[in-house]
Parts: sequence; C-alpha cells; structure tokens
Amino acid sequence: MIIPYENLKVLNQPFENEFKQKFAEFLDEGWYILGAEVHSFEKEFGDYHHEKYVVGVANGMDALILSLKCCDFQNGSEVIVPSNTYIAAILAVLHCGLIPVLVEPDIHTYNIDPGKIGVAITDKTVAILVVHLYGQCCEMGPILSIAEDKKLKIIEDCAQAHGAIYRGRQAGTFGDFGAFSFYPTKNLGALGDAGAIICKSEANYQTLKQLRNYGSNAKYYNLVVGYNSRLDEIQASFLRIKLMHLDAINEHKNKLADIYLKNLDTRFIKPVVSADFYNVYHIFNIRHPDRDRIKAYLLENNIGTEIHYPIEPHKQEALKGLNHLKYPISSVIHQTTLSLPCSFAHTVDDINHVIAVLNKFD
Repeated sequence: MIIPYENLKVLNQPFENEFKQKFAEFLDEGWYILGAEVHSFEKEFGDYHHEKYVVGVANGMDALILSLKCCDFQNGSEVIVPSNTYIAAILAVLHCGLIPVLVEPDIHTYNIDPGKIGVAITDKTVAILVVHLYGQCCEMGPILSIAEDKKLKIIEDCAQAHGAIYRGRQAGTFGDFGAFSFYPTKNLGALGDAGAIICKSEANYQTLKQLRNYGSNAKYYNLVVGYNSRLDEIQASFLRIKLMHLDAINEHKNKLADIYLKNLDTRFIKPVVSADFYNVYHIFNIRHPDRDRIKAYLLENNIGTEIHYPIEPHKQEALKGLNHLKYPISSVIHQTTLSLPCSFAHTVDDINHVIAVLNKFD
C-alpha cells in the first residue's frame, strides 16, 4: 500500500468533467485575460467571505506585494512578520522596500504570538503581516487591538487558510487586506498559479485593479507604476468550480484530522484544538524530536510526508542580513515538524493505515 503525501490527479478527479466542459466553453468564448470568469470568481469569492471587494491576481506572493504597495508605505518602514513562516511573506516585504521585523510564534499554535508583537513595534512600524499557518487562523483579537492602538495596517497571508475561522470570522476578513494563494495543493487550489486579494475600501479596490494591470484601468493609459499580475481567465473558471466544493473539502480534511487527533499516539505533538478556531488543516503537522528518523521510517513503509519547513526563513542564504539573528521557538518548530498525509485525495483507510504504522515507531 503506497500513500503519497499528495496526489493532485486524484484530488481533482471529482471535478474533471466540469473542468473539461468549462475549458470547452473557454475555447469557444475566445476571451483569455480579465474576462467574465475572473469577474464572476471575484464576486463569488467575495460572497463566500461576505466581502464586497476582491481582486484576482497571478499568485499568492503577488497578492502580498500588491497589498503592501497599495498602502504606499515610505521606503525603510518596518513590517512585523512571523519568524515561523514560509519565506514568501518576508520576500514580499523586501520587494516593497520595507524592513521585515520577525516575531516569534506561540509554540502551541505555531502562529505569531500576539504577546510578543508589542516589544517589536518602533516608531518606524507601519503594519503587521500575519500568516495563518497550516490552516488555523492567528489569534486575531489581540492583534486587532494592537493595530488599532498603534494605528497599524494589517495584511493577512491566507495562503493556507481558505475557509478558516476565528470566533465566527473568516481568515482574510480581519485586516485591511487578505492575500490568498490558489497554488494547486491549497484547499482551494487552481490548476496552476493563481491568487486574490480581499480589501475593505473602494479606493483600495480601484488601486489594486490598476496595480495588477500595468497601472492602468483603461488600455494604454497608465496612472501608476504597476505590474503584470492578472488572474488567468481559465484558472478563474476552474476556481469557480472548486469554490462550490470548498466547504466539503475542508470538512473532509477535518474528518481525517479528527482521526489523527483521536488515535495517534501521544508521543507525537499534535495540533491544538480550540473552540475559538475552525482549522481547515491545509497541513496536518506533528512534532517529534526524532523527526528525520520518523520521516525515513514512514518512507520505508511507503508513506509520503513533507517538512514545512526544513530551514527557518532567517537562516536562508537569500536573507543573509538576518542570518545572525536567533529565534529559538521558530528553530525548534522547524527542527521537529513533520506534515502527514491529510488531503482531499486521501481516504479514512489511508489515514488509519498511517496511524497504525506511525504508532509502531520506536
């Protein structure tokens, strides 16, 4: 029995007939960029979140960059970011001429620790960029209070949190901007790169539409220095299909996660469950000091896993200016975390088999 970490072909099989029909319509229509499918997806994605303003862009990192650019911060301003994250959040800050200030996570949730944000704020701080990691929202209550008190913008990186909820509100609806990636492995995954931004005002909505399209809102008339970051029409059409099934996808992943939570040996540190959070388990991660040996053991038993992420962002060669800094909580997470199969493509039998094998590890 072989259980891969992810199988995108199997994951997308339930939607194949609808994809093929939509692709035929796409070819027949002959409109490839910023057409009716993008407009409809933006409307439907906004309706799903009970938000009015959504702008489709090329990918999740562009969603972060354009959100920051829309704020028009002065070069050299500081942005609070988590030390435990995928590097894209930090790269987006750097690409905008801003300074990332890394803040440690809560060891239990792995998301940025609200209690540590205050001491990192200086007179140069302009925003807090939160990352809802692995499928669970950050603890947004105290973060919103800090932002309001210090008059800071909030940008949410929701790449791993489609449909995640904190105290009745969805990821992407707390801050000034909610940036989403629809990379194929996400809970709402395209068949290529794609992204979107939720924003709160008509003014930001219009600016984002200009920024994604060369700084233009009318052909050949450029109002600002923009980018080429448009959501593809064909990807929007596929996302419209899968958006109708997002709740079912999240429910399936929750069902698999619940089996892990109830049956996996307590030797493995499992995700924390709280009534305040609806976790969509984009990633089901465990922690164990013998992580590398566990990964090898599972592979020997034909079970695929991933490490999210093997190297802390501040230790990456690309971020040499941060290499000297120390973030011990982030470091221990990166050294001990292991992501187990927990996909829309997996079955209950798959997860029970993984548990049976893993519980025999010694």
